[in-house]
Amino acid sequence: MRIESYEFGRIVIDGREYRNDVIIFEDHVKGDWWRREGHRLQIEDLDEIVEKKPELLIVGTGYSGLMVVPKNVEDYLNSLGIELKAMDTRKAVDLYNKVSGEKRVIAALHLTC
Repeated sequence: MRIESYEFGRIVIDGREYRNDVIIFEDHVKGDWWRREGHRLQIEDLDEIVEKKPELLIVGTGYSGLMVVPKNVEDYLNSLGIELKAMDTRKAVDLYNKVSGEKRVIAALHLTC
């Protein structure tokens, strides 16, 4: 998977445009990622991701970085051996494109805010 472009509210992955938050798995994109609390990541929001056991989870916290990733979420992922990198979505896109293919990585990206 390759992210071709990102701007507020819009991302293009492997030639396909998405306008809702996404999770990029190694072999597919979930184009309608919803969280229990829209701007606060919760452990239960990550069930599908945890099942896939990535080495690295990149969380895009929005164009301006307004989505909160609480410490307990990071601690939970670390306890499972999953490294977490959370940053604004513009930086997350760059990191994903850099490390994708080098390790088992999943990106969960909030496209607005």
